[in-house]
Amino acid sequence: MVSRGRPSRAIVYERLNKALAELNQRYGGIPNPQEAQLIWDDIWYQEAHHSTALEGNTLVLREVQVLLEQGRAVGAKPLKEYNEVRGYADAARWVYGQALEPGDWHDGSLLAMAEVRQIHQTAMTPVWDVAPHPDATHREGPGSFREHDIHPFSAGMTPPQWPLVPARMQQWVQNVCTTGIRINAGEDLGCPLPEELARLHNEFERVHPFIDGNGRAGRLVLNLVLVRLGYPPVIIFKRQRDTYLTAMQRADAGDNGALGELIARAMHDNLNRFIVPNVAGPARLVPLIALADKEFTLAALRQAAQRGRLEAVQGPDGIWRSSRKALETYRGTKNQRRPNLLSSVQTLEKQPSSPPVSAACDL
Repeated sequence: MVSRGRPSRAIVYERLNKALAELNQRYGGIPNPQEAQLIWDDIWYQEAHHSTALEGNTLVLREVQVLLEQGRAVGAKPLKEYNEVRGYADAARWVYGQALEPGDWHDGSLLAMAEVRQIHQTAMTPVWDVAPHPDATHREGPGSFREHDIHPFSAGMTPPQWPLVPARMQQWVQNVCTTGIRINAGEDLGCPLPEELARLHNEFERVHPFIDGNGRAGRLVLNLVLVRLGYPPVIIFKRQRDTYLTAMQRADAGDNGALGELIARAMHDNLNRFIVPNVAGPARLVPLIALADKEFTLAALRQAAQRGRLEAVQGPDGIWRSSRKALETYRGTKNQRRPNLLSSVQTLEKQPSSPPVSAACDL
C-alpha cells in the first residue's frame, strides 16, 4: 500500500540533494548580500522573528519589520523584546556577510572560536543593556563563556561543569572544521548530511557555553556554517517549537534523525522560497515549489501544468518546472473577469421579442 502522508525522511534528503545540485549547476550557487540584498533581507526578517519567538519573544512579524526597517518600536511590548529582535537581526546580518565574504575574526577555517563569541556578543549586547542575566558576573557578559554550572534540563540533559566549557568548545569548533573538510572533499560522512549538521548543532546546545542566549547563538552559528558551505540558512518557525525541542531531546539520546529531517526541510524550504525565485531570471525554468504562493499552492500549479494551462515542462527527474513569466501569464488568464451570467440574462430579457411564428408553415 502506498503511503499518502508526508514524504519519508529518505525522500526529504534526496529532494534536498537534488535542489542543492540544481542551485549550483544552474544558478551559480548562493549569492552574496551585495549581489542579492532583497533575498537576504527577506530571510533576515523571518529569521529574526522566528528564532527569537522560539525563546518566548512576542513581537509579530509586522512589528519586527517596522523595527528593523524604520527603527520604530510599535506594539507596546517590553523594551527587552525589541532589543532581543534588534540584537538577533544585527547578528544575523553579520553572519550572512561574514559567511560569504569573511573579514575579521576569520582564520581561514570553516569556523573560528572568535566568530562564535562575536555572534553571541552581537546578539546579546542589546538585551544585556536593559536586562542582564541576574546571576551573571562581570566576566559572563555577551561573548564570554559562563562561569556557572547549569541545572539539569527537564528532559534529563546536564551541560558540562563550567570549567570544562572552554576545552569542550575548542573541541566542538575543531569537529565543525573537520566536518567541513570532509564535506568539501566529498567524503562519506557515515550518515546523511542533515543528520551530521544536526549532531553538531545539538552538541553546541549540550555544551551550553553561555549563561544565556545559547539557543539563538547556536542557530546563528549553524547558519554561518551552512552558508559558508554553500547551503541555504535554516529558519525554525515558531509553530515548530515543540517539534524542534522534541527533536533536540532525541538528539541528546543519540538519535539525530528527527532533527536532521527538520533541518533538511528548512534548508529546502528556504532554498525554494527565498533563493531560487530571486536568482533565476523571469524566463528561467525553476521547480514549481519555487513559484508557489498564497494564490497558487504547489498542488494547484502542478494540476495546471498537467492540464496544459500553465506553460511548464516535466524533467527526467519527474519534477515539473515553469517560470515566473509563465506564471504571470497564467495568473492573468486565471484572473480575467468572467461574464456575469445574471447580467447576460437581464440583457437578453431587455431585447425585443422576435415576431411570433405561425403554426402553419409555407412549403
